[in-house]
Amino acid sequence: MESIILAGGLGTRLQNTIGNLPKCMAEINGQPFLRYLLVYLESQKCSRVVLSLGYQHETILDWLKQQHFSFEIDFVIEDTPLGTGGGMQLALKKCNEENVVVLNGDTIFSINLEALLLWHLQQKSTTTLALKEMKKFERYGSVLINNKHQIIAFDEKKFKEIGLINGGIYVVNRKQFFNKNLPDKFSFEKDYLESFVLENAFFGKTFQDYFIDIGIPDDYQQAVSDFKTIFS
Repeated sequence: MESIILAGGLGTRLQNTIGNLPKCMAEINGQPFLRYLLVYLESQKCSRVVLSLGYQHETILDWLKQQHFSFEIDFVIEDTPLGTGGGMQLALKKCNEENVVVLNGDTIFSINLEALLLWHLQQKSTTTLALKEMKKFERYGSVLINNKHQIIAFDEKKFKEIGLINGGIYVVNRKQFFNKNLPDKFSFEKDYLESFVLENAFFGKTFQDYFIDIGIPDDYQQAVSDFKTIFS
């Protein structure tokens, strides 16, 4: 299993909490968030990880020199911000597998990655999203699927009593992705997922596992509390 971590984010909404660190290096109980992501990937028997880096990449690379994991770690660096899609595209060019697992660098969704990957292959999906059912939420947009689990639409952020959200983990077929001839800089969500959703080639698999996105201070503090138990 080959994975990409999108770790180029600035963490603007967290700056009062974490200072000028890149978001993936936000400290949680003495360790950067990135370490928890890498430990999770190790538990999922990942064999290779490519980090997509940008803002303050030196901080991340210096920290990595002092770490040891069971898999190979490679990286790409955005000279200028390329957006979520551009950063992913750059990293996919360094990957070897036909289908690659992609994770957001500010989110942990502790699903079974092998199950997601196998399901993606069974569906012959171009891109598969790990979905999380949420109740009474407005921070996230929602994902609409049909009875075949094909993604049919993405709904904008608004209050919902119940719905499915994008859990920040994807399986991407590299060949199909590159066939879109996307520009160097683009948004994965807007310019890829939303632009091509009507082709019915994207699928969503729902998981009930633990989910946290540290993008805002309240959820960052929730992670500080949760991780004392989850990663004890």
